[in-house]
Amino acid sequence: MEASLLRQCPLLLPQNRAKTVYEGFISVQGRDFHLRIELPEDLQMKNARLLCSWQLKTILNGYHQIVQQRMQHSPDLMSFLMELKMVLETGSDSTGISMKEVALKKKQELCPPPPPPQFYSSLVEEIGILGWDKLVFVDTCLSTIKLKAEDASGRKHLLTLKLKAKYPAESPDCFVDFPVPFSVSWTPQSSLISIYGQFLAALESLKAFWDVMDEIDEKTWVLEPEKPTRSATARRIALGNNASIHIEVDPKHPTMLPESCFLGADHVVKPLGIKLSRNIHLWDPENSLLQNLKDVLEIDFPARTNLEKSDFSMDCGICYSYQLDGAIPDQVCDNPQCAQPFHQICLYEWLRGLLTSRQSFNIIFGECPYCSKPITLKMSGRKS
Repeated sequence: MEASLLRQCPLLLPQNRAKTVYEGFISVQGRDFHLRIELPEDLQMKNARLLCSWQLKTILNGYHQIVQQRMQHSPDLMSFLMELKMVLETGSDSTGISMKEVALKKKQELCPPPPPPQFYSSLVEEIGILGWDKLVFVDTCLSTIKLKAEDASGRKHLLTLKLKAKYPAESPDCFVDFPVPFSVSWTPQSSLISIYGQFLAALESLKAFWDVMDEIDEKTWVLEPEKPTRSATARRIALGNNASIHIEVDPKHPTMLPESCFLGADHVVKPLGIKLSRNIHLWDPENSLLQNLKDVLEIDFPARTNLEKSDFSMDCGICYSYQLDGAIPDQVCDNPQCAQPFHQICLYEWLRGLLTSRQSFNIIFGECPYCSKPITLKMSGRKS
């Protein structure tokens, strides 16, 4: 009996003196699969690691729950190997839990109970009327559908729909990359065609906004965001001399004067602020936002290719990196001969460590790490 058991057991040999690593093969239906088991120092199976060949991983794919359960409850390595062999050969373990049952449960979690047949027939009919060329993706449950469209300027957009079991009695959830909420008008008589029509109408209403943002992205050096989405309404634009302007554009009135603030050394940004106040009457909503900014600031926005490295230093003078936790350098030394940029957090930590620095409310006064001239940091929401 014992000899028979040994013949059935997988052939694994210890790989070290402590017998914490075993390696070998397990035979299933005439095929041998490589196997490696790493045990902790206490040799307890519940904390063991199972490593195997990609072929065996493929067989066990989706059934890790049974294997992990058996590993947790097996008293020793030999017992676990016998359980594993039983699972592989019979599709269930000694407790009677079937691998098919686990797979079915997993599938039910991914796909809810199927709706009635008319759900599928009406859905296929709706897609046919809409045009199969507009369909980008549909999952196996027909519960997630992605449709594409182009606006009048040729920009590509995506509409993702999550259909509910009671569709069309219930409105599907809609996901779009818009700067404003996409509210769908829906009745039980509505369909994909009506949602798609509302999607196209929304694209048309946002055309002017995207035209404005595209012109900024194409004709200026946008520092942030690095890869703007269609929903992004803010831009930080380089002005040169380590100065920049941050604007927040209203999607409903994209050519109106945006909320804006200047970032950089005082001797650079103060004159720009004065020009903005003096020339505000020149703002013409009939012109593009970029053209209006040029007129009121009396500048030409430099393109990235035209800016010399000396005109706009990219890296922080303390950590020597550009991006730090998603932030880019936005503090600049006021000394015209220095004008070194810093991340706010870097400059804050630097000044806080100097004995000569002093703080008044949320403002820290200290010395520039580069030129030792006075530098001021106003902390935006940062605790001391």
